[in-house]
Amino acid sequence: MITINYANMLSTRVGPHGLDEARIAPGSAAAEGIKSLTQSLAKTKGTNWERWYNLWQEPMRSEHVAAIKPIAKDAQKYENLVVLGIGGSALGNIALQSALNPATHNLQSSKDRSGPRVFVVDNVDPVYLDSILKVCDPKKTLFNVVSKSGETAETAAQFMIIRERLQQALGKKWASHVVAITDPEKGTMRTICDQEGITTLPVPDGVGGRFSSLSPVGLFSAACAGIDIEAMLDGAKAMDERCSNEDLHKNPAAMLALLLVEMGTRKGKPNHVMMPYCNSLYLMADWYRQLWAESLGKKFDLNNEIVFSGFTPIKALGATDQHSQVQLYREGPNDKVFMFLEVEEFDTDITIPTSADGKGIEAIEYLEGQSLATLLSAEKRATEYALLDSVRPNMTIQFPKVDAHHIGEFIALWQIATSYAGLMLNIDPYDQPAVETGKKATFGLMGREGYSEWLTKVNDALGETSHTI
Repeated sequence: MITINYANMLSTRVGPHGLDEARIAPGSAAAEGIKSLTQSLAKTKGTNWERWYNLWQEPMRSEHVAAIKPIAKDAQKYENLVVLGIGGSALGNIALQSALNPATHNLQSSKDRSGPRVFVVDNVDPVYLDSILKVCDPKKTLFNVVSKSGETAETAAQFMIIRERLQQALGKKWASHVVAITDPEKGTMRTICDQEGITTLPVPDGVGGRFSSLSPVGLFSAACAGIDIEAMLDGAKAMDERCSNEDLHKNPAAMLALLLVEMGTRKGKPNHVMMPYCNSLYLMADWYRQLWAESLGKKFDLNNEIVFSGFTPIKALGATDQHSQVQLYREGPNDKVFMFLEVEEFDTDITIPTSADGKGIEAIEYLEGQSLATLLSAEKRATEYALLDSVRPNMTIQFPKVDAHHIGEFIALWQIATSYAGLMLNIDPYDQPAVETGKKATFGLMGREGYSEWLTKVNDALGETSHTI
């Protein structure tokens, strides 16, 4: 079970930079407010844009798993799985693969790895895409295109390129090498899939991209690579049950949201740093960054008042970034909250050898016979102390171990915390209106019919200038 140690967020440890414990004590206004918010969420969960709560509940859970498993089993005949997507259609896939498969998964022989090699193409950088296509023979590759509408420019471009290459390599059989995850009923991609006979899995209605990792969007590639998707869903369900408790001190998502919102709005700490002390969790911080930034960064609240809400999510890696960022974190502006991700038990550990001849070097003899996991844990604890010594608020989210169950817990924890934070900030955490301007401007620049006005707007605003050096 994932736990959160938040003692270093309180004024008893970081003085005026932390929260007064009385503010969150049982019976406090904040604790009573959480009861109300939890009751509110109980009424809306599973409806509208909160349908992602249904992903680990029946009947949706079984429907998705039953649809995914036979397709994922068939995918084992391929050497490669290439996922085409961007944003929420890619970050969850990347994070799950990084967390739950070895860093060397794609380098292992087919008999040693748990499924095809997995490449997630999350950008339209031509050099990047070309480098992947050069090592993925179309005849030995399954392409997984993820787009609810099929009209996202980046994914549409990727798909058009892949379709042509498959047609050249396989002729009329090209569609058998594609699995699309898209709207089950409508949209451009749905039309293409129906016309070409492409195998599909659903992007469930009411599940936004950044909340879709535990839908077929993230589960399919995970299942293909041998990840236990049912264990992930079990973990998410277990966390949801914990986070349904009206008691603030028994509800980890409510406490997480309250601490971060209070720090960001009342204590002048709008920068939220996630720092895993575990390489496999590092890209989960990328997933968290989209969720926290896109959900909470809003100009208007629900009363249509200008509020400019939101917090800036930052990622770091322990112990690596002790040597690149901690100087700033300790002596720079005290405008940050730090969230360590700590693992209690690693799957593998390595012992540091003792000197064979008994003549070790005195300055490093203290390391002899110790393990790397012990060293990494000491590095985390030392950094925690150093930040505390500089009165920098921090907390620790601890994983008993990194496995599918606990990754499912972690995903649900942050999604539910985001729901709480949205209520606390009185904003809609499910829309992203600021993203649309860039999309429309891209359509105009690329010559899409009906968007010529955006071409004019862009060219007028970004005209030639003498201010170049």
